[in-house]
Amino acid sequence: MNKGLLLIIFGLLGKAMQAQPMAKNAFMNQDMQQAFDFWNISQPNTAFHSSFKPYLSSTYVSAADSVVPYPFYGFRSTYFSRPCFNRFQQYKSVTAQILPVVDIQSGPDPLLGKTLFSALGGMHVKLNIHNDFTFAGTLYGGKSQFPFFNDTLVRKQHIIPELGMAYGNSKSGYNFFDYMGYVSYSPKNNKIFNFQAGRDKHFIGDGYRSMLLSDYAAPYPFFRINTNVWRLQYNVWYSWMVDVSTSGGLKQNFRNKFGTFHYLSFNILKELSLGLFENVIWRGSDTAQARGFDVNYLNPIIFFRPVEYSVGSPDNSFLGANLSANLFGKLKLYGQIGLDEFYLKEIRARRGWWANKQAWQLGVKAVNVFGIKGLRLQAEYNEARPFTYTHGLVDQNYGHYGMPLAHPTGANFRELIGIVQVHRKRWEFSWQGTRTMVGMDTAGTRSNIGQNLFVSYNTRSMEFGNKTTQGVKTRILQSRLLVTYYLKPEMNTRLEFGFIQRSESNNRGYELQNPFLYLSLKSSFWNMFKDN
Repeated sequence: MNKGLLLIIFGLLGKAMQAQPMAKNAFMNQDMQQAFDFWNISQPNTAFHSSFKPYLSSTYVSAADSVVPYPFYGFRSTYFSRPCFNRFQQYKSVTAQILPVVDIQSGPDPLLGKTLFSALGGMHVKLNIHNDFTFAGTLYGGKSQFPFFNDTLVRKQHIIPELGMAYGNSKSGYNFFDYMGYVSYSPKNNKIFNFQAGRDKHFIGDGYRSMLLSDYAAPYPFFRINTNVWRLQYNVWYSWMVDVSTSGGLKQNFRNKFGTFHYLSFNILKELSLGLFENVIWRGSDTAQARGFDVNYLNPIIFFRPVEYSVGSPDNSFLGANLSANLFGKLKLYGQIGLDEFYLKEIRARRGWWANKQAWQLGVKAVNVFGIKGLRLQAEYNEARPFTYTHGLVDQNYGHYGMPLAHPTGANFRELIGIVQVHRKRWEFSWQGTRTMVGMDTAGTRSNIGQNLFVSYNTRSMEFGNKTTQGVKTRILQSRLLVTYYLKPEMNTRLEFGFIQRSESNNRGYELQNPFLYLSLKSSFWNMFKDN
């Protein structure tokens, strides 16, 4: 066996010192985000841009694990990491890291009348070379059963929101297999330019949700350029996505779609940040031709909306802004606005014109509240008007692999979220409550009131008189209590005991009560939402 490979394997038996890689991405999940919140809110600086994820390691080199008042997978964790070929001086800065991926869960669902069981397994591998090059890859697969309120969505589309295609059925469980990863390069170990290519996700915002771009949909191929100059961070990335709305679950019927994204973040002060966002989505083919990637959208300069007009484009553009402010070393106020279409004359007229399509967010986070170390609070409000994120051509909507690219609810909703978390050494106690009011289409009809992104806005029910939550007013209440014990914080390995109470009702007399109690063992590094 190759001697270098043996050294990597032996390195799994313990920890090792590692240099400071500049091209590594931080894991993008709520556990790591809590740690970044404690650091960024209490010790803000002008080099770190909190609203664009995944965070690049060169932007948080000053992050101190000691600021986080509980054990966690560290900002620069070297657990299960080892220098490779360390007998040879010229290769001393080559390090490898291997982490297991585990997500095992079981619990009874009274509505389905059975005990559910899910098992996910895989491996994450990371290779850092001379601090300026990183390769990271994650392979995972397994079989999952879902509580009734999640299962209805998976059963309908055979797609698991965060993971992609699902095979099987509700009774025996859904099989899945997927991967994500990236190759990242920061020339000569600099903090200015970084180039990445891979298959992964992005998130824009400081909130639990994002009204601009979230990590709810499956991973997608991308190429990204990250630039950091002075107090500015600029990201431009090009992506290849998939529309499955007319596929009937058959991969040969999937349609290609492409996207170009620009996000400019400016830390006006170390406590105040403004971000500007734009993107365009276009389909890869139509009935007449295979279009492919449009070179007009390779322009890396924000804003390219004039380019779209200059080529007479029917493609789908979206604009937005993100604002955040840190106060008193304990609070972060944040907000977003997204503009799908905007006509000031019609807004002033207040006639409910269908094409005034906007979304917005307001929120607050607080850490070490009331002087209690490890106490974190968050409150957030989200709203999207009818038809936001939709398009006349369904395969040009703001979605990927059957799921929204922004908020999981789609459009035509109002949502309020509250989160309370407290850490005590290896223990975490948390409560999360969500109240959503959404306007749904009338069952059994062809009405289109603007909630479903995967319906063309050309089939809308009316031109004027549109207002948020129109249609069948549906109220969704969900509360989750979670007790977590971190078996191995350095690996994010934990035991979770959770209870979810989900209720749905509408103005047509429908009512659902779905409790779900579960126990899980996890060592994973991405978000798996249970409140969609």
